[in-house]
Amino acid sequence: MPASRPRLDISADAEALAHRVAQWITDLACHQPGRFSVALSGGSTPKRLYQLLAGAHYRDAMPWDRVHWFFGDDRFVPWDDPNSNYGMANAAMFADAPIPPANIHGIAFKGSAADAARSAERELKAWYGADKLDPARPLFDVVLLGMGPDGHTASLFPGKPALDEQQAWVTEVPVPGLNPQVPRVTLTYPALASAGSVAFVAAGADKKPMMDRALAGDRELPSARVKSNGELIWFVDKAARGEG
Repeated sequence: MPASRPRLDISADAEALAHRVAQWITDLACHQPGRFSVALSGGSTPKRLYQLLAGAHYRDAMPWDRVHWFFGDDRFVPWDDPNSNYGMANAAMFADAPIPPANIHGIAFKGSAADAARSAERELKAWYGADKLDPARPLFDVVLLGMGPDGHTASLFPGKPALDEQQAWVTEVPVPGLNPQVPRVTLTYPALASAGSVAFVAAGADKKPMMDRALAGDRELPSARVKSNGELIWFVDKAARGEG
């Protein structure tokens, strides 16, 4: 069953926060036998997290051969575009870590955004081994999420049809009104919820107003509507809580 309330985990600052989440993911992966799956997010705070995972301390501890990396969303641009979440993760982590190429599952820039969404969903269903999600069997072990200034998460934006999608696991998002003006591809709420742990990662005082609303359950914010079939955690720094 989805957790009734999210758990707050507060670090001193953004650097400590990145280390905290890196250690958390590494510990989970090490203690779980068999394959382990993570859905990645974009943004500056996750970028530092990915750099740490590929750095000497965590790189030597992570069971890379068993860990598979997916994406919660991406802009529909080539992977070498500076706005690509895949491109960011590749530069920050994939290129420096001993990850088998088959363990990296990017959202392909091919055809249209709708084509990319269908292709990503087919890949997820093949990975999962079923066409329907079972609440007792998570699709992901970890889903990492951020939160935008309008309360969006992944590419689930206020007022967009993707918020109401309950059947598809992945969907296209027409140009959401943010720069760059390109379509996006995103996991839907049911796919995000199919996780052992869903974790928001947020740093900085500018996050506090929207985070307060999200934690209060303001359903006008897409972030507030995220659930988890396992645990739901907000990893934040003191500034995001108004404590520093």
